[in-house]
Amino acid sequence: MTLTVAEPSIYVWLVIILPYAGALLIPLLARAGRIRDSVAVGFSLFSALFDLLLLLPVLQGQTVSLQDSVIPASVPWISALGINVGVLSDPYTLIISNVVAWVSFLIMVYSVSYMRGDGGINRYWFFMNFFIGNMQLIVLSNNLLSLFVGWEGVGLCSYALIGHYYKDETKTWVGTPGTRALGEEQAYPPSHAGMKAFVMTRIGDMAMLIGILILFIYSGTFDFKQLAQSSGWATRLSQSGLLVPVALLIFGGSIGKSAQFPLHEWLPDAMAGPAPVSALIHAATMVKAGVVLVARIGPIFYFALSANPSLIQPFFQTVAWIGAFTAILAASQALVGFELKKILAYSTVSQIGYMMMALGLAGLSTDFTMGLSAGLYHLMSHAIFKACLFMAAGALIHATESKYINEMGALRNRMKVTFAAFLIAAASLSGIPPFSGFWSKDAVLSAAWAAGQTGLFAVGAITAGLTAFYSFRMVGIVFFGGKSHRLDEVEREGHAVRESSPLMWVPYAILAGATVLIGIIALPLNLEGSLAWASNSYLVSLFPNLGSLPAYSVAAPQGFDLVSAGIAGGFVALGFAAAYVIYIGQRASPTRFVGATGLMHGLYTFLENRWYINAIYYKVFVDPAISGSNWLLAHVELGGLFRVNNAGVYLGIAFSSAGNWLDTRVVDGAANAFSTAGQSFSRSTRKIQTGVIENYILFFAVGIAVLIILLLWASGVTLL
Repeated sequence: MTLTVAEPSIYVWLVIILPYAGALLIPLLARAGRIRDSVAVGFSLFSALFDLLLLLPVLQGQTVSLQDSVIPASVPWISALGINVGVLSDPYTLIISNVVAWVSFLIMVYSVSYMRGDGGINRYWFFMNFFIGNMQLIVLSNNLLSLFVGWEGVGLCSYALIGHYYKDETKTWVGTPGTRALGEEQAYPPSHAGMKAFVMTRIGDMAMLIGILILFIYSGTFDFKQLAQSSGWATRLSQSGLLVPVALLIFGGSIGKSAQFPLHEWLPDAMAGPAPVSALIHAATMVKAGVVLVARIGPIFYFALSANPSLIQPFFQTVAWIGAFTAILAASQALVGFELKKILAYSTVSQIGYMMMALGLAGLSTDFTMGLSAGLYHLMSHAIFKACLFMAAGALIHATESKYINEMGALRNRMKVTFAAFLIAAASLSGIPPFSGFWSKDAVLSAAWAAGQTGLFAVGAITAGLTAFYSFRMVGIVFFGGKSHRLDEVEREGHAVRESSPLMWVPYAILAGATVLIGIIALPLNLEGSLAWASNSYLVSLFPNLGSLPAYSVAAPQGFDLVSAGIAGGFVALGFAAAYVIYIGQRASPTRFVGATGLMHGLYTFLENRWYINAIYYKVFVDPAISGSNWLLAHVELGGLFRVNNAGVYLGIAFSSAGNWLDTRVVDGAANAFSTAGQSFSRSTRKIQTGVIENYILFFAVGIAVLIILLLWASGVTLL
């Protein structure tokens, strides 16, 4: 029997609130320098410590219930619709939350040195803290609506952080300026990369919003537990033919945020952001948001139809195959890359594909928990070794003043700590024992093998071989062989290539140690079984009567499957051997193998140009939009609206000219005529004033005589 421990609900709220508070304090401390940096890092640390308090009982095999304190576990939000906002505390959720919190904290520590002297540091600290708060809101929310608020929050932060170097200096571009595919430019400035990420993820977000609103219309709630405990909505959706479409619409949000095919093209270009941004957003947190969302909705849709879960299987098939296809698609593109962070970005897209495949397999196997726990295992493992790789990559870029691996070389003796950490993380990424990546990747492939999904297993195993090749290709080119001409130039300019400061290398050394430790304890402590327990506890928190549901069954424990591990290990060994021979031992020339023409050269070009998917997107969606805008500018705005506007101007000028003519010729003419007549009359009458009295008496007498005559005439007197 599992013991349940009560913890104050304020602990969970503080995990979310503290990073928000840190973000709000940054503008107030903009001029404080070290205090500002300490606050930025400190609030992420406090958030992680409260998260750890909640995790400790879970590590002891206990579950956590929340005891209302200060802020209740659920508070009213939109009272008119009966919507509350609350937090979750099951083991599955707390493990993910702690991964986010502690990896984020180490990245924040790393950022202190990496971003020192950066002109946009206040903006950087604000959005990093704000991002962590939003990500925790996604993980800990108990309903789809507040999850969506955090979802949009991380989208905003991602846009701002990817475009951090918004002045778009050439050195901050991602890709090599001048490279083209199908005539389309393949290098982009940071502001373009940020906008690309924003637009592509918004496509998925709109699909997700439509899906959750339809779900609300049919269910009357956004709350996960209420959805789980009332299955009527699923029946009504199924009868309306909307069950699978609604689930896929919500999954659309995951496709966008987690950069899965066909919305995967934004993430490689997001490497225009600083290295710690790549480590936080594109390794440890944001891209995992889509995995979290599928882990939330997958069980609800599956067990809501426990009497007939086959109705929702097309959804899980889609999730699994999109994940598998994305995994091999991105891995193949990483084979030929030379931009260090971009290779790691392809790798991230590929490894997220493994997680999606695991969650899809949960609904395709006899044991839902197996796929759910495998997805969690690889999420945790990947967050650790990939954050390590991105931070080590940042140190390499800082030291060599180049982002290209072929401009490095022979660095293993100059940057020994970075070499060791990078080598360990690359081995873990490749799935080499005993590192954590071996066990987590094996958990995913074992789930496919046990479910009888040989197609998915084959794709996953081949991808594992490709991953080993490109991982040790990076290691060979960066750390072995001879120095590049670029390094010689850097040293001649007086810049010594040496190890980064401890403030930078300690965080990624800790993560490298963590991937070793997890790998060592995985088998003796049955870590996979513990994660299965956490996954099962999560399902029980949603469905208290889980054991009685027809769709729920627990298959016999698989343990370590030697057959599936051996097949996958064979592909990994082939990939490692090929990379060792070509790039570490340098016993074969990759240039000679590829050639200047022929099939291999064509394949190389195809992969180098990203399967032409990115170029096709620009030709289909971007170029027509720009051409349409230019046509509207030329023919509607300049040729139509502008002319109408100008016609109005010209008409106004004409009316003004006519008014001026009327004023000048008529109004002024009449006024001048009256003035001239008055002046003439004045001049005429002025002549009467002679100054001679006799003349005045004469005129007076004549006037009197004329007046008398007029009076007599008027009275009718006859004068003759």
